[in-house]
Amino acid sequence: MGFSKWIGASIGWSFGGPIGAIIGMAVGSLLDASSKGGASNSRNQAATRSGDFEVSLLVLASIVIKADGKQDQRELDFVRAQFVQMYGKERANQAFKLFKEISKQTNIPTRQVCLQIRQMMDHASRLQLIHFLFGIAKSDNHVDESEVKAIALIASYLGVSVRDFESIKAMFYKSSDMAYKILEIEETATKSEIKAAYRKMAKKYHPDKVLHLGKEHQKGAEEKFRKVQEAYEQLHN
Repeated sequence: MGFSKWIGASIGWSFGGPIGAIIGMAVGSLLDASSKGGASNSRNQAATRSGDFEVSLLVLASIVIKADGKQDQRELDFVRAQFVQMYGKERANQAFKLFKEISKQTNIPTRQVCLQIRQMMDHASRLQLIHFLFGIAKSDNHVDESEVKAIALIASYLGVSVRDFESIKAMFYKSSDMAYKILEIEETATKSEIKAAYRKMAKKYHPDKVLHLGKEHQKGAEEKFRKVQEAYEQLHN
């Protein structure tokens, strides 16, 4: 499967705007003119395809990986392994080739990229992006503060609230208040407040929220959902 067939079949709105420009620089002549001209920023959120999420993830991942001034092989291996798991080896190979080319670009406009994603992608999918980015940062067993700041900045540009950001972040760190942060409640919360928070968060992180992205993204959504359940069980007992 060539780049044109792979990208043309799965990408919609991300052919336009700053993300489209980044893709164009990354693959150059491998994208034929007909594919480039087939999308615009006028599409709505419902038009988001699996490939739009995929390319957005690649661009944002390249920003996070370079945040600490170096590219750790374990982080690169994590990205590749995740893509193989989600998309299969053939599609993952194409995606990783694109990722490496994107990573070579030195002036990716983070804010503009995030604003495009925010405009075109639903909230649940944006939360899924943040979850994946923390997975990358944690893959080398050390999360540098610069990586956390990079993800926090991305989250703010994506319209992800501080509470949602801290909830997802807490899923990757062990601490005494981890369960409270995941459920977005204070440590003084009552049993009834804990139960209400669980229902709210279970609904927010339910895997069905990202069904439109395809079954390949269900595992990440299920991980978030499981963390919410574990947090509730810890506090409810």
